[in-house]
Amino acid sequence: MRSLRLTVGAFVVAAVLALIATPANAAVWWSTDRWGTWSNGGYTLYNNVWGSGFGPQTIWANSPNNWGVWANHPNTGGIKSYPNATRWIGRRVSVLGTVTSNFNVSVPTSGVAFTTAYDIWSSDNAHEIMLWMNKYGPVGPLGSFQTTATVGGHTWNVYRGSNGANQVYSFIRTSNTNSGSVDVRAVAQWIRNRGWFGDVTIGNVQFGYEITSSSGGRDFITNSFSVNG
Repeated sequence: MRSLRLTVGAFVVAAVLALIATPANAAVWWSTDRWGTWSNGGYTLYNNVWGSGFGPQTIWANSPNNWGVWANHPNTGGIKSYPNATRWIGRRVSVLGTVTSNFNVSVPTSGVAFTTAYDIWSSDNAHEIMLWMNKYGPVGPLGSFQTTATVGGHTWNVYRGSNGANQVYSFIRTSNTNSGSVDVRAVAQWIRNRGWFGDVTIGNVQFGYEITSSSGGRDFITNSFSVNG
């Protein structure tokens, strides 16, 4: 009987662990691989655990427009991951046409350090535009403060710097928001008009969560997301 009780107990523990490890919303795809990727409908989702000292992270998707991650990264410094959804644009700023993006997220607001951010790249990866829609905990942008500007549908504190590999233009929203629309073309044209870059080709438009810490495991949920144009 003791052996039977141990066997039943082990089965119950295993079942509970399986429920914890498998995201409830993962109707279509999920992955615990730090480099897990999934492409669908013109978008690619990346788990993208690229930092050091990271913990476990699971990405799930009902669709490329409705996805999220459960992340359990320790309360230490340094970015651990940037899970994101990516869409390729491939047009120069001068002929970009209308490019807008809509988003709606549900995120933790205490005991964490992260930003919900767009990462918009020139096709040669020489220029990186970051749009911080919300931020919590001890996180901050790269570079030095330049100005406060209203562009692309939001008011931002704008920073400019370099990470050693590319130029970074960080637009930090002056107040947090969990939903909205962004005019990507307007932001790119604003940067070009200031002479910070030329008629570059806009490549990947990414949207996700740049996570520094989420100890104990936290959910970051993209309720909806799209890039249009």
